[in-house]
Parts: sequence; C-alpha cells; structure tokens
Amino acid sequence: MSMEYAKNILETIGNTPLVKINKLTRDLPCLVLSKYETFNPGNSVKDRMALKMIEDAEADGRLKPGGTIIEGTSGNTGMGLALAAIVKGYKCIFVISDKQSKEKMDILRAVGAEVVVCPTDVEPDDPRSYYSVSKRLGEETPNSWYVNQYDNPSNAKAHYESTGPEIWKQTDGKITHFVVGVGTGGTISGVGKYLKEQNPDVKVWGIDTYGSVFKKYHETGIFDENEIYPYVTEGIGEDILPENVDFSIIDGFTKVTDKDAAVYTQLLAKEEGMFLGNSAGAAIKGVLQLKEHFKPDDVVVVLFHDHGSRYVGKMFNNEWMKKMGYLD
Repeated sequence: MSMEYAKNILETIGNTPLVKINKLTRDLPCLVLSKYETFNPGNSVKDRMALKMIEDAEADGRLKPGGTIIEGTSGNTGMGLALAAIVKGYKCIFVISDKQSKEKMDILRAVGAEVVVCPTDVEPDDPRSYYSVSKRLGEETPNSWYVNQYDNPSNAKAHYESTGPEIWKQTDGKITHFVVGVGTGGTISGVGKYLKEQNPDVKVWGIDTYGSVFKKYHETGIFDENEIYPYVTEGIGEDILPENVDFSIIDGFTKVTDKDAAVYTQLLAKEEGMFLGNSAGAAIKGVLQLKEHFKPDDVVVVLFHDHGSRYVGKMFNNEWMKKMGYLD
C-alpha cells in the first residue's frame, strides 16, 4: 500500500460530489442534484478556473516568476488565485466593489492578498469602477499580470476540461438539464459546451438577476442600459457582456429577485443542511421557476458556487434580512 496524500492544496481542487436536493424540490417531478463546489479548498467553484488561468499564463509567459497577480473579483476568484499564488510564489492585489460582504474582504486579506475597495454605484468605464481600477493597476505595477476573468478564455476552458466531464460521469450521462448562475460566464459556457458535445439535447439554463443585462440580451440581442440598476445578489448578473458568456450554448435565462435569492439561501441551510452562498439561493429558486420544463425522468443538475461563511453578516443575519425587507 502506498500513502495517499495531495502534494499541495491545489491538488485537492475538483472532483466535488453531486448531492441530491430533497425537501425544497419535492414539488418537482424530476431528480434534482447539486454540483457541490464548496468542497474545493477555497470553498468555491472559482478555484478551478483560477488555477487554470494561472497555469496558462505561466505557460505562455504572461505571468513570470515572482510576479504580481492583479484582478477585480467579488471575492471567490480572488480566493482561488490567492491559494495558487501562495503555492507558486506570487503576490496578489485584488480590487473588490464595496457591495461585497466584509467577510470576503477579510478572507482575501487572511490569505495574504492586498485588497483595494471601489464604489459599486458607478459606470463600468468610470475610472473609480473596479474594472477600471484593476486595469490601471495592471498597467502601473511592474512584473504584473492582469487576469481579467471576464474575457480570459482559460476561465471557460477550466470548466470544459473538469467540471463538465465530472458532471457527465457522475450522472452516467443521464443529465437532461444544467442550471447555473451566470456572472463571468465561464462555468455555464464551459460546462454547457462539454455537455452538449456529449448530448445535444441537454438543456442549459442561466440564472440571472434583476438589474442585469443577460436575459434580455439573450432573447433580443439588445444590450439595454435601462435594464441596469444596482442589485443585492452577489456573484451573478452583469452590467457588461463578458467574452466568456457564450450565448449560443445557453437555452434560456430565468431572473430571480434579490429577496427570493436571500430567502432561499436561508432555506437551503435550514431545510437541506446546505450552508451555501447567495447565488445558490438564486439558483435553487431558479430551478423551481423552471418547473414546467421538467419531466419525470429528467435529471437536473444545479451548480452551487460558494459557501455560507462568506455571507454570515448578510443573508444569514436576520437583522440584515429585516432591514432589507426580506423577512417579516
């Protein structure tokens, strides 16, 4: 017998379990399984693409030894990048918008990153926005690499190479629907592409939020700035069109309200014992909204992005929930 251990923390990324959802989906005719990504070492799906983006940048010389990794992140990509940076010997500067939870900022600092906080309520091309600030820091910082997860093709590729094949194998090829929140678009596009190559009949549904442009753009081809307004839900929806969102792979979007996303985040914990992040609440509510699309033999896989520990001050804080008008 040989000893079994991972050579470093990065070798524990991937091969996350599929877990059946029981109570919240009891009114659906089908089997609903969650791809439970919090089992990754950084507690989120983003560990996969963070490592892939770094490895690809090392391979083609964009990221050089002793370099500084710079990225705008809502927290989870930063965590994945930071873990890889620690093992591989890079510095990190992360730019985060002020709507993200304090826990996310504290966690990034805990793993040695420098954190720069920017205002949420500014246009994407405003010099104060987190897109603009991260780009500028990338230009100003010597020996640095600006990741740009939104347009970096390694993001979707990571899910095409790992998450998609895992789901196909774990469902024995029986998956009929894949449902996931859409932010950068890497997960839905990479997984969706892989699944449709195995079986073109697999339906791929994106979860969007009110205040985001995705659903209308997918249905009409119109980028409508009137759709854009600030929203509370974290990690999904955008006020830009990232290159990683491959709209041709997506069969449709359903939008979930901030309130429903928050309430269902609590319900996942209380009814299923699944202590998850805000986007998981949005995702399971989205599955329920898609009820009429499912038949008795269907196998629906919904991906849960991140962990409840990032939201203890918000969705898991009843004072906050009452202040927002989400709890009576």
